[in-house]
Amino acid sequence: MTVSAVVYRPETIEEYDDVAAAKSAQGTTWVRAFDSSRAELTEIAEVFGIHPLVVEDADNGVRPKAEAFPDYTFILIKTAELARGETTFEEEIRTESIGVAIGADWVVTMATGADGPVDRIWSAVLKGDERLVQRGPDFTAYRVIDVVIDEYFGLLDRIENQIETVEEQVLVSTDIETVEAINTVRRDLLSFRRIAWPSREAIGTLARGDSDDIQAQTEKYYRDVYDHLVQVVELIEIYRDLTSGARDIYLNAVSQSTNEVMKVLTVVATIFLPLTFVVGVYGMNFGESPFNMPELGWTFGYPAVMLGMGALAVTLLWYFRTQRYL
Repeated sequence: MTVSAVVYRPETIEEYDDVAAAKSAQGTTWVRAFDSSRAELTEIAEVFGIHPLVVEDADNGVRPKAEAFPDYTFILIKTAELARGETTFEEEIRTESIGVAIGADWVVTMATGADGPVDRIWSAVLKGDERLVQRGPDFTAYRVIDVVIDEYFGLLDRIENQIETVEEQVLVSTDIETVEAINTVRRDLLSFRRIAWPSREAIGTLARGDSDDIQAQTEKYYRDVYDHLVQVVELIEIYRDLTSGARDIYLNAVSQSTNEVMKVLTVVATIFLPLTFVVGVYGMNFGESPFNMPELGWTFGYPAVMLGMGALAVTLLWYFRTQRYL
């Protein structure tokens, strides 16, 4: 586990090894825990009076949410990135949960895995970023959440590139790899939608001022994050429509290709049908009778029948060509 604590005020920034001492210090206390076990998160929660269910949510990676408690507000958000899957060679969306608890003069960020976005804000605090050290814990939490949400747009850009590639493939190929690529993008968008939609709802509660731990002057920043999430959700829906359109184009192309094959097979069968009839008629090789076909005893009967069958096949081919069946 890595647990860090910092207490900052406009005039000073101090790092602490003891979480309890950091909480008691004067100023805004930020405790950062990542790559942590349930027991280690529980120790931090006991110091700040965080409910055990909050630790459970952060550890189990439930859907994004926001929940108000008497002494603090808890927000669970998720990072999202495209990474190579564990069982396939395709890229899939991988997530990490980050829990943010906001108190009157403290903020705690909890992650069971890596917390790259948090590290950027943490470094800014240690460098004395005035916008951070001069404001309260609600603004620090906003900056953390904002960085996570901003990274969603990079993920959407990568998905958009995949969609453009798929659309190009659909126009030139009906291979099975094309439909697999379409389905991969659709699965990614569905997974991303399951993150973005509840995140929008969670941030919306903070942007509306439902939490007492969010100051009135900070609400506008949460409204900005909310607007970003609305845009993310809209882009996801647009991209889902695009992939549905690409799938429809693929299915139409496959259907058209099948129809072309069936048309050729039908023409071939139609040409051979009269030829089969002729062969069948002349195959009735009865014994000597005044009613037998006279051609059976004709010296040039076989060549004449073959030429007639060839002429019939050529005539049918010419007819189908003029009717644009071929």
